[in-house]
Amino acid sequence: MQDIASFHRWVHPVNRAERYLVLPDGCRDVLCIRHADGLVQIVSTGFDVRPRLVDLLPGTTITGYRLRPGAGVSAPAMQAIAADHDRIGEILDEQCEAWTHLDEAILALSFPGATVGAACRSIGISIRTMQRVFLGRRLPPPDYWRLLGRARRATGLLSSGEPLAEIASICGFSDQAHMTRELVRWFGHSPAQLRRQADVLERLRQPGLGNWAGEQISTR
Repeated sequence: MQDIASFHRWVHPVNRAERYLVLPDGCRDVLCIRHADGLVQIVSTGFDVRPRLVDLLPGTTITGYRLRPGAGVSAPAMQAIAADHDRIGEILDEQCEAWTHLDEAILALSFPGATVGAACRSIGISIRTMQRVFLGRRLPPPDYWRLLGRARRATGLLSSGEPLAEIASICGFSDQAHMTRELVRWFGHSPAQLRRQADVLERLRQPGLGNWAGEQISTR
């Protein structure tokens, strides 16, 4: 697949102590954390399954490189990044450039109305093969991508003004109560609460599972 960004770069300066809400997006991030004393840390995150709070110290600047859904970085590449921060974008492009069958599988699982069986048929593999591939890559199981993709799709419609019951139907939930449970599970807020929190909704619209696009630079 052509013209798919390997990563999205974002910057988060910390001007005062804060507790930052991290939301599941189906992506790993490579973080370049510059502390107030000038110390630089390079960190690779995992896949979040629920919201979590992170305490950030004033004077810290975090430059993040969100990898496309399911992508990861090898240990040698992380060592190369730690040795030369200025090459991080170049190294990540080399690591994540090729679009693979794994990318196709994750994309298929994030489609509206997706089932694991339908996703497997669309790329010509069995359910057991898909499960083995995800396990072998140390990725969450196929249902993680299907369920998170559905939840993220629902949050993308919350600003539309559509009735919540209609959004639940469009996104494949059994009813509005089912959608509410899933959004609380993944993002810690009900649909009604999310509609009142524009900053959280904006964060959920950042590129990730189900809405990955061309490379951009964002501040968050």
